[in-house]
Amino acid sequence: MSIKFSSDIPTDREVVLGILNNSVEALNKLYLAYFPMVLQFILNNSGNEDDAKDVYQEAIIVLYNKVRSGNFELSSKLKTYIYSVSRRIWLKKLAQQSKKTNNIADFEDVLAVDDNVELHEEKDMQFDKMKVALDSLGEPCKTIIQDFYIHNHSMQEICEKFGYTNTDNAKTQKYKCLQRLKKLFFQS
Repeated sequence: MSIKFSSDIPTDREVVLGILNNSVEALNKLYLAYFPMVLQFILNNSGNEDDAKDVYQEAIIVLYNKVRSGNFELSSKLKTYIYSVSRRIWLKKLAQQSKKTNNIADFEDVLAVDDNVELHEEKDMQFDKMKVALDSLGEPCKTIIQDFYIHNHSMQEICEKFGYTNTDNAKTQKYKCLQRLKKLFFQS
């Protein structure tokens, strides 16, 4: 069974199915998709490109073995999972080097990155939660919110698009939609 990939970056589902079906293409695309992210992390934290290649290889092996074992449950985006595994592998290697050199001060910058990863994971979850809330908002609210906040349309453009008698009515409707969105967001 061959798996067709929709773009250069495969979806999480395509990667997992590709691994389960021994797809070389899935692994190749996975290598290309997220290596730059891991490379940047390693370079920013006392490593070089060879270190990044080694760490990324180990992270992909961890993912591969987890998926093949049959008890793999992805609780975040695959990109976040790979980043997290790579980070743990690199921090472990740095800690081993630190034991040899006994210079813990070199790793103060690395410890600050932990906070960033958790912050990014939290933001990813918040964005996903907002997308769900926005999708369940219904029309015309969904389009009004998207037009104003995402597409940066003016209230005059929104007024004309939806046939409101004036911009004040459009603003009132936008406010009501925003209140409904907030309610849906905090309920989920």
